[in-house]
Amino acid sequence: MPEQTGPALSDATRGRLLFGGDYNPEQWPEETWHEDVRLMKAARVNSVTLGVFSWSTLEPEPGAREFDRLDRLMDLMHENGIGVVLATPTSSPPPWMGRLHPDTLPVTEDGRTEWWGGRQHFSHSSATYRRYAAAITEDLAARYGGHPALTMWHINNEYCTYDYGDQAAAAFRRWLRERYGTLDALNEAWGTAFWSQGYDTWDGILPPRLPHYLRNPGQVLDFRRFTSDMLLECYTAERDIVRRHTPHTPVTSNFMPLWFGQDAWRWAEEEDVVSVDLYPDPRDPLGAQNGALVQDMTRSQARGPWMLMEQAAGPVNWRGVNHPKPRGLNRLWSLQAVARGADAVCYFQWRQSRQGAEKFHSGMVSHAGEEGRTYQEVKRLGADLERIAPEVTGRHLTANVAVLHDWHAWWAGAQDGRLSGRVEYPNVLRAWHRALWQAHLTTDFAHPEHDLTPYSLVVVPQLYALTDTATDNLLAYVRQGGTLVCGFQTGVADQDDRVRPGGMDVRLRELFGIRTLHEWWPLDEGETVTCEGFGGTLWSEEIEPADPDHTACYKGGELDGMPAVLRKGRAWYVSTLPEPEALRDLLASIAAGAGVRPVLDDLPGQVEAVRRGEVLFVLNHGREPVTVEVPGTHRDLLSGTDVTDRVTLGRYEAAVLRP
Repeated sequence: MPEQTGPALSDATRGRLLFGGDYNPEQWPEETWHEDVRLMKAARVNSVTLGVFSWSTLEPEPGAREFDRLDRLMDLMHENGIGVVLATPTSSPPPWMGRLHPDTLPVTEDGRTEWWGGRQHFSHSSATYRRYAAAITEDLAARYGGHPALTMWHINNEYCTYDYGDQAAAAFRRWLRERYGTLDALNEAWGTAFWSQGYDTWDGILPPRLPHYLRNPGQVLDFRRFTSDMLLECYTAERDIVRRHTPHTPVTSNFMPLWFGQDAWRWAEEEDVVSVDLYPDPRDPLGAQNGALVQDMTRSQARGPWMLMEQAAGPVNWRGVNHPKPRGLNRLWSLQAVARGADAVCYFQWRQSRQGAEKFHSGMVSHAGEEGRTYQEVKRLGADLERIAPEVTGRHLTANVAVLHDWHAWWAGAQDGRLSGRVEYPNVLRAWHRALWQAHLTTDFAHPEHDLTPYSLVVVPQLYALTDTATDNLLAYVRQGGTLVCGFQTGVADQDDRVRPGGMDVRLRELFGIRTLHEWWPLDEGETVTCEGFGGTLWSEEIEPADPDHTACYKGGELDGMPAVLRKGRAWYVSTLPEPEALRDLLASIAAGAGVRPVLDDLPGQVEAVRRGEVLFVLNHGREPVTVEVPGTHRDLLSGTDVTDRVTLGRYEAAVLRP
């Protein structure tokens, strides 16, 4: 991945850990602003994001500009030493835009118009929307580019719009012309000989709207690529405007974790700061692991420190049942983000709304106000971050394990006509990352075409579609001495979702010692297969090995005696999804053989240990106290006390140890 060339997160942090969140003062009378500033300063808040959903306030009618309120807010923040991440408000157009310009509204796959009254109601392909978005962005950048409170630009918010309408159809055809050049090339890539789908004119091509039966997988795959690219065009158009006015101010737009519609590897190359919104369920026993996965992925996309743009101080409002965070969990998960590379810990939002769709979504100041537990815990966290900032800000993590992930492989595999609807790629990815996390191994994420030589172990949970370049990269990695572990259904198809001869790329079959992959055997709900030493779930495969070098066989059933796990030299292939403990033990054993060890030995299961620079974070995700061996003498930056050889942590407690 290319190196960043624009401003970095350090240009905004200036040696601090940014702490704050979305601030929506247009929802409150002006006297509340001064109370907010008092509470912010008491909590050590040093950054707020302004303007995310303020378009109708700034432009109440077409072409009007109402900046007086924002002027006062920018000045108020600067006077109190609070930096501003200024957002372009383009994720939520004013009602007048959809009313006057219906072409700006997106259309669903079954032809329904998505109307104003919520948010994200814009067509990424609408020239009218783009013109209005550019105009408000231009005026914001011209007015506030020189304001001393400005520390960063935040473009739009959570890009996530699909559009199947006529404007998107025209843009899709232009995108396809650029990609393929000729209709013959497109027909070949999409396999349109199947079901008599051959196109004789570009005008006959539409987005994959709702059909009578299954859609063409190649068409769907390209539409997913197109959607990511169109949204990226919207982002870069606004980014280029603000960069022209403020070339030394970093720019970001917040990712949603593992969102299906956005190739975040490509997007990250266009951002100065990579940021993400992260909302693990506090009732989920794997919430900390899910958080670690997102943090590892975001850090890897950023190639260093990153920004936690949004999290919840308490409950959210969009789950079926929305539970608050128990005492201490907000602090613990925030410190986990810093441990895994975050230089900014922020929230949606500062003050909990009293009206609107998210009035039951928590804020740093809840409905309980200053005396409420939520704000008191926020104050404690602000003090903690201020203490540890000098020792961690700007520091990098070193990981010897990489997990490979690619949106295009995910898109290709997520087709309606696949062998098992139970195989959901994100769940497979989480299972493998969880196994590494539970083995106390810190991981990076990487694209399959990235340079893999820095890693002693590369893990591929599942990459259904691989380009020739990616396959060559995996083979070169093993030839150069790396250890590779691949999960089932990897290398099945090429970049056009064309199944490789033999059901797996022949080069991969040779790498793993597979003579023939006879059949895939997906498993039903509740069905398992027995392997030597463990049980397998979700999937199994009928494999004839090219040599006897396999480490576990299926026992009983149709696959009795056939290999479940194959090894050829430093290349491993796992044809099922082992049960969690078995997968953890398998990957831990392979990692040890590759020379990869945890940061600390003999860690209790509920404890996470991560080293960032010279600082060791020890996090207790359990509800019971635990004692952890930490050889040597350290200074706990949180408590200000010295620790020798061991540290005892209460429930949801943490230590941040400097040698």
